[in-house]
Amino acid sequence: MIELRNIVKRFGETTVLNDINVAIAEGTVTALVGPSGGGKSTLLRCINLLEIPTSGTLLLGGESLTFRPGHRPGWPAIQAIRRQTGMVFQNFQLFPHRTAIENVMEGPLTVLNWPKDKARQRAGELLEKVGLSQKADAWPSTLSGGQQQRVAIARALAMSPRVLLCDEPTSALDPELALEVVDVLSRLADEGTTMVIATHDLRLASRIARNVVFLEGGLVVETGPSQQIFTNPAQERTKRFVSSITAPQVYDI
Repeated sequence: MIELRNIVKRFGETTVLNDINVAIAEGTVTALVGPSGGGKSTLLRCINLLEIPTSGTLLLGGESLTFRPGHRPGWPAIQAIRRQTGMVFQNFQLFPHRTAIENVMEGPLTVLNWPKDKARQRAGELLEKVGLSQKADAWPSTLSGGQQQRVAIARALAMSPRVLLCDEPTSALDPELALEVVDVLSRLADEGTTMVIATHDLRLASRIARNVVFLEGGLVVETGPSQQIFTNPAQERTKRFVSSITAPQVYDI
């Protein structure tokens, strides 16, 4: 469903992703984990082309794009990929001048040209799904961080994406508020939503992800089922990294 082949990403002379090969099946949750600066967020952003790879090939659904240095794909090709993805950012990125329900309505209204009544109905259903139907008319500034992130998840789902991309979805939250977001993501995983989550929170990854990709220095060090990676990794570097999980049941949902 998603395949990255020989993906390289450079910023100037710095190579931040080097020969990345990853396949993600539909209906699964994949966690991108690793130390800071390892390439997690950059790889996630290459999937929806917020970052354009320097070289390699991206396949998503029925679309395929091959990249080469010095050449930027055309806008229609970029849009064909992006319209299959929904993005949840670390710092929510809600529109401050829109209410919660208006934030969720924005994509269907402006991109899909839905009638306002249809967009509002869809937005209401999604806010109910994330447990925030009572906050539909609230301004983002009046919501807690966990509530804002749940609105952001609803907004990302409004376009019915093939894959939900989450960039450090709990890192800006304290543990209690993070639990609200983990609960929503866990329920989406149970429903078969395809997700790719870049996270340094290994407890989140071990709770939700079926598969794990461990990156360091722009390289894939190890990949495999989450149970294997977190209990019996093959690489010594991975063993040292996952040993930082000291309370794997903290998100006991």
